[in-house]
Amino acid sequence: MALLLAQIAALVRKDVLTELRARESITAMLAFSVMALVMFNFAFRLRVDDFRPLVPAVLWVTLIFAGTLGLSRTLSAEQVNQCLDALLLAPLDRSAIFVAKAMTNLLFMLLTATVVLPLMAILFGEALIQPGIVLVLISGVVGYAGAGTLIATMAISTRAREVFLPILLFPLVLPLLVASVIATAGFLDQLPFEDFGSWVGVQLAFIVLFWSAGVLLFEYLVES
Repeated sequence: MALLLAQIAALVRKDVLTELRARESITAMLAFSVMALVMFNFAFRLRVDDFRPLVPAVLWVTLIFAGTLGLSRTLSAEQVNQCLDALLLAPLDRSAIFVAKAMTNLLFMLLTATVVLPLMAILFGEALIQPGIVLVLISGVVGYAGAGTLIATMAISTRAREVFLPILLFPLVLPLLVASVIATAGFLDQLPFEDFGSWVGVQLAFIVLFWSAGVLLFEYLVES
């Protein structure tokens, strides 16, 4: 276990250092998120009298689309100079590669969320920075990182992977998106937890299902 954790930490460190040098994924994610929120804000203020019920959906749609930009680069960047082949030949557990890639995606999405959440609170005038919403956000992002990394692994071998990834991923994460929006709205409207607690359970089930599937299936997906 200690060896596996060390391998995961080394791979995450490699990906983070690579991103710090290139600044491709996180820059695209942050730029998209800021532009999307500004456009949503102006559009709603011009056309909608009460846009408060739409805030949770705007938050999650922004995060999902921004996260997809990062996912498309996670494994495709490893194809340059056959870096993925080198990783597969390295003396490490294949599941460590999946966990490291998912953790990297998770870090990038959480960093994006730390910008999106306070910016939305300012633009839309809502109390979004509260413990319940933050926990729902973290749970949703963890689930999306696991599912997204798994689907990105499937799409890496296709020619049109940038198109193939969202086509496969968005229908798959729809239950997670619905659960995250409803749970966020429940905390925002200060409803009793019993009214939306089952949707938090959907988030947790999504995390367990797709992170476990990624660990078990990654080796077969990259070799197929």
